[in-house]
Amino acid sequence: MQSIKVADYLNHRPVTFTVEMRIESAVEKLLQSAQSGGPVIDNNKRVIGFLSEQDCLRKMLEATYQNESHSVVGDVMTANPVCVSPHDSIVQIADKMTVNKPKLYPVVGEEGVLMGVISRANVLLAIDKHLHDAYASGHRFV
Repeated sequence: MQSIKVADYLNHRPVTFTVEMRIESAVEKLLQSAQSGGPVIDNNKRVIGFLSEQDCLRKMLEATYQNESHSVVGDVMTANPVCVSPHDSIVQIADKMTVNKPKLYPVVGEEGVLMGVISRANVLLAIDKHLHDAYASGHRFV
């Protein structure tokens, strides 16, 4: 099962953000995509941050108290987020996801360029498919 790689299950077309994007626009993108967050990229598509629903919720709530919002993604994103490689094992990522907070990791290639994202749902799908294939071929798990 260690041979199942992130590259085989990542989402190649994730929602992404830029540092100068207004929070309201970022929230709309999140809601339309049904992603719980997404990478913040620079002009060269390198991952420089991560924006989560929780980050947006804090800022939007703050804006309701002040009756205005002037925030941009760069104000609330997590800089230098944990990223994974397309060559990483799905099992290793699953282990990380059981103890760490991120529900979604940016997947980066050479020089930190975004290739996609891998979510808990993608990891579950990979493990489920592997188990179904193993059962169909007669392998038993003890």
